[in-house]
Amino acid sequence: MIDPTTTHRARRDLLRTRLQQVGADAMLVSDLINVRYLSGFTGSNAALVVTPEPAGDLIATDGRYTTQVGEQSPDLEAVIDRACAAALLGRVGGSGTTVAVEEHALTVTAWRALAELAESDGGRLVASGRLVEDLRMIKDDDEIALLREACMIGDTALAALVDDGVLVPGRTEREVARALEFGMYAAGADDIAFETIVATGANSAIPHHRPTDAVLRAGDFVKIDFGSVVGGYHSDMTRTFVLEHAADWQREIYELVAAAQRTGREALHPGVDAAGVDAAARTVIADAGHGEHYVHGLGHGVGLQIHEAPSIGATATGTLPSGAAVTVEPGVYLPGRGGVRIEDTLVVREDGAELLTTTDRTFRIV
Repeated sequence: MIDPTTTHRARRDLLRTRLQQVGADAMLVSDLINVRYLSGFTGSNAALVVTPEPAGDLIATDGRYTTQVGEQSPDLEAVIDRACAAALLGRVGGSGTTVAVEEHALTVTAWRALAELAESDGGRLVASGRLVEDLRMIKDDDEIALLREACMIGDTALAALVDDGVLVPGRTEREVARALEFGMYAAGADDIAFETIVATGANSAIPHHRPTDAVLRAGDFVKIDFGSVVGGYHSDMTRTFVLEHAADWQREIYELVAAAQRTGREALHPGVDAAGVDAAARTVIADAGHGEHYVHGLGHGVGLQIHEAPSIGATATGTLPSGAAVTVEPGVYLPGRGGVRIEDTLVVREDGAELLTTTDRTFRIV
């Protein structure tokens, strides 16, 4: 594995080469996820500045994290000041200096305060856009290794849930969700990626249902959407089961979603339009007469956040880069009856998408 310090420095170097795109001399990074990506620092209060020369890069945090920032970002000079962004702007701003800031990570009040501070020294602010998020779309080998491990933990925990007889009639959604989360921790997860979704019966027709005391019953669909976190990187997987016996309508919509999901996976290639990938899967469902029952996009990027760029949906823009980690998760939801979603995490590759989640996705009665 590459030295993390070297990796973070290389990421800042890439960002440095892109500052001219927004007409900036330096960039002030205040989004904490982006700070982590560029420096390795994981504290709850921080900012980072990237300057024309690597030696000028600085990180700021407050006194709670003096030791932590030295351990996690040893190659950066640390400024200890609770007002992190203002402290760094004071160090790199000045007459004629243009500093890019992450406008999407600032409140209007914070933007105005920083702009006034820059102007008081003869400088100015410009919006950076999502320069760092664009870099984060393409995962390096170390990032993919962490994603792969997080996905493996999810596969392992789900298998244990079924093998140990937890997914059976009589259990509640909450009981199943907590058992699955415990299984992920037992398998080595640092955290859960988001609140686990367990939705039984009619609740499975609610895309983002939150677990309740609803009791699992024979003949129910049970939709389970979950993920783990390893080293800050998130996995995401959904599987839908039927308990004990299945009706013909359940097999029908399951096989339809499976066909759409397979089509979506096969459409993932570097350079393809993200909206086109969504359309490929969506057409399968629409042609079967269930277009109105597919109510969300096909997928999203995953990484340091559970939802990040790129988006794969009907209104998505841009193309998919090689090395992007994304989900493919079509669904059909029949209100009052039940629904199916099948989701995998994959990496876009030149020779076809690499599946990171490996749990069988064929129709399964448990």
